[in-house]
Amino acid sequence: MSEEKTPKKELGVVKTTHGGHSHTGSLAINLPEGCKKIVLAGNPNVGKSVFFNYFSGLYVDVSNYPGTTIEISQARYGDDAIVDTPGIYGVSSFNDEEIVARDIILSADMVVNVVDAVHIERDLFLTLQLIDMGLPMVVALNFMDEVEEQDIEIDVDLLSDLLGVPVVPTVAVKKRGLAEVTATLDDAREGNQDPFLHKKLHEMLSRVGSQPEALMVLEGDEHVAARHGIKPAADREVIYVRRRERVNDIVGHVVKEKALVETVRQKMGLLVMNPLTGVPFLVLVLYGLYQLVAVFIAQTVVGVTEEALMQGYWEPFIRGIIEPIVSESTPLGEILIGEFGVLTMTATYLLGLLLPLVLGFYLALALMEDSGYLPRLATLVDRALNAIGLNGRAVVPLILGFGCVTMATITTRLLGTEREKTIATAILQWAIPCSAQLGVITVLLAAIGGFYILLYIGIIFLTLAIIGTVLARVLPGKSSPLLIDLPPLRLPRPDNVARKAATRTYYFMKEAIPWFAIGALIISVMKITNALTAWQNAWAPLTTGWLKLPKEASTAFVMGLVRRDFGAAGLFEMSLAPMETLVALVTITLFVPCIASLMILFKERGWKQGIPIWLGSWVLAFGIGGILAQILL
Repeated sequence: MSEEKTPKKELGVVKTTHGGHSHTGSLAINLPEGCKKIVLAGNPNVGKSVFFNYFSGLYVDVSNYPGTTIEISQARYGDDAIVDTPGIYGVSSFNDEEIVARDIILSADMVVNVVDAVHIERDLFLTLQLIDMGLPMVVALNFMDEVEEQDIEIDVDLLSDLLGVPVVPTVAVKKRGLAEVTATLDDAREGNQDPFLHKKLHEMLSRVGSQPEALMVLEGDEHVAARHGIKPAADREVIYVRRRERVNDIVGHVVKEKALVETVRQKMGLLVMNPLTGVPFLVLVLYGLYQLVAVFIAQTVVGVTEEALMQGYWEPFIRGIIEPIVSESTPLGEILIGEFGVLTMTATYLLGLLLPLVLGFYLALALMEDSGYLPRLATLVDRALNAIGLNGRAVVPLILGFGCVTMATITTRLLGTEREKTIATAILQWAIPCSAQLGVITVLLAAIGGFYILLYIGIIFLTLAIIGTVLARVLPGKSSPLLIDLPPLRLPRPDNVARKAATRTYYFMKEAIPWFAIGALIISVMKITNALTAWQNAWAPLTTGWLKLPKEASTAFVMGLVRRDFGAAGLFEMSLAPMETLVALVTITLFVPCIASLMILFKERGWKQGIPIWLGSWVLAFGIGGILAQILL
């Protein structure tokens, strides 16, 4: 007896063409025939992820859209599906985020457009574009609490009448209005389309067959036009000007400001971007991060987790279990509980040292993101980064690099030109220590004093500046202008900060644990087979002669080939003088990227750029380290 199966369809099957390649992409949810695809759309930083989490009932973080590195969140919503899209200012094809968002929106059955009520004049441009597409819609007017705080009135009913779609006021982070948005989905409808477009759309509709795609062709989208074998129209400028005029007219009718007094947050937002006040504020922020990560976590917390818990309890406990079965003097015992034991040293470094340090870094990053300070920092440093061939937006991958260079290398795709991506990638691979490596470095520097900390920071910063300046002059082209959204400054929400930090730490540790175990295994096997001694002897002229370090320091370079932070950890047990510690840390910081970063480097920049960058890190690390040793030791 055969089982009758419900027909299935894939969510958002689209054919995209960008970057010189054509591919068919489909999202990963299989759904019963007749289900709806509900798409969340909005500008960056409007709170779409909060809506998605509410609809989906769980925190969904990652799945790359086929053929790209753009992350898309998707989940079941009853018998339907809910899909989040990258933040965009308009549906177009100017970058990968917009291409992915465009193709998902074009396949939507319904759109929930999340609008920042504080910046309604900016966000309604996208709203009207979605309405012109003829898509059934509900508008969620978010951040209404901030509207009230800023003494602004928005006539929500009139806005709904003018748009022709339901408008629901919300405060997403406080769950206000989310149930109302859900209840309103059944009332989603097409809005009041621009009469000027009506005739043009129907003429194009006969050639394209889809009203949303007809609008894209009219607005000059070459990708969508090519999909249908026709030439793009040249109406974009006229359509955009009319749409902006419509936005201004609507805002003029529905928004009333009771007072024109700037709020404290608005004043703060301007102050942190002004070099005269922003630089001192940045110094305070960096000092706060130093106190949090380098002092409190690296010294106080790590003192408890590493020394008291792992070395005081865990290592004796695990040795007590393993020793009666396998002696530490045997090869297997050496691998499990020896000097570089997988169950002893590896576990101690991972859980006692790296876990609290990585969590501390991601907490600090989440605080900067959630408060709205990070994009303002990008604006502040824009001119300085121009000097090394980048714009202020590059501060995002550079800061992320202090968390994980692998992840940061992927985010260089956010930059506008291939030249900027190459410069940022080289700086990340050569001069930015990841959070785990930085954690070990911080502990070692804290032990030798503030003077060496400043000297280390100065050397690494100078190296970074020289690398960027040289690359900016050698590579053709110039930095692109900074275009970035500035969300309001807000007090970070503890639950958001904790969730972001915990999620990122989890994925970091999930990646780090196997590599640390592999590194410990390699070192233990090398020690058992005397290959470690042979390696140390082979490197002796370079390690002891040029770097003026004990030959045992070469072990750290073996570890560093597996993971940079594991290499830094290899210096941890060595007895080095303060100047020797400084030379070793500068060298290991500039040393080759770990295996995971190397693979991403080749994937993102190709072999022609990847190999020179990788080999350049060897020259840079031992060159600068050796010069420093010759001067100081």
